[in-house]
Amino acid sequence: YVLDYQSRFRRSVIDDFADSYLRGETPIPCVRCNQTVKFHDLLSTARELGAAALCTGHYVRRVLGDAGLELHSAADPAKDQSYFLFATTIDQLAYLRFPLGNMSKKETRAHARRLRLDVAGKPDSQDICFVPEGRYADTVRRLRPGAAEPGDIIHVNGMVLGRHSGVIDYTIGQRKGLGVGGRKPKTTEAEDTEPLYVVRVNPGTRQVTVGPRSALVRNVVEVGSANWIGDPPLDCTSTRVLVKLRSSQPPVTAQLSRLGSASQVKLKLDEPQYGVAPGQAAVFYAPDGSGRVFGGGWITAAAHEVGSSGQSIEKGRMD
Repeated sequence: YVLDYQSRFRRSVIDDFADSYLRGETPIPCVRCNQTVKFHDLLSTARELGAAALCTGHYVRRVLGDAGLELHSAADPAKDQSYFLFATTIDQLAYLRFPLGNMSKKETRAHARRLRLDVAGKPDSQDICFVPEGRYADTVRRLRPGAAEPGDIIHVNGMVLGRHSGVIDYTIGQRKGLGVGGRKPKTTEAEDTEPLYVVRVNPGTRQVTVGPRSALVRNVVEVGSANWIGDPPLDCTSTRVLVKLRSSQPPVTAQLSRLGSASQVKLKLDEPQYGVAPGQAAVFYAPDGSGRVFGGGWITAAAHEVGSSGQSIEKGRMD
């Protein structure tokens, strides 16, 4: 069977990617693709065709634990894709199979050569499949012509440093390509030597706020549309987790608690992190370091709270 999912992919992945950038977020289209086109549309079609299972090439493991099915990170940590599969449900996991989860990429290539597959020597993908050469802003401008509007680049102290041609050119934590020389206009010798980073992106006012690295520090993260596949079920009490806030970063320890509903949660990080960006995923893992995925969700806001009162001195919500 040949399945034409072009329109579904455009609607669920590409359009969502462009709209997320226009909202000042930093999207992850690979997660959306797994969440929609692959593990919803394709999985539904496989069931309709009477298939016994849906096998994919993801580097992740499906494990039968004492309490039932579990999702685990891949045996090869360099190729692990569990961060991109946080939205997988137990019902989906029952139908999915991941035959590469216990292999290294070297072993996979060896099997491909043995089977004489044309892709045996294919280089690893580096960019998003529909974004040539990693030029994200160019892709958004092509998809949403005229949507990106110019605005001010301001320092956290309120000083206007320059102008930009669209918030889609900026993401939280970005240091290069700021359009202001990467530094604040000289006021003191000390300030003139301090690099600048993107601290906040506000599409409503079309402002991009920059500041020193210290302005990026966050220790509280709010997460929406959360999926939980750990046990016991996430209730009103808090639980310890390891959490990854970006796919390329190692997990950090945190306390996880609900915010009213099971799909809205809050993370209190044991150690502050830098560059926590709305639109990225927060993926929860078992605190014992076993690599078991407890779930995850989309980062909606981040703050730096200090003192016993938990007073917030900087909030990264995208209002």
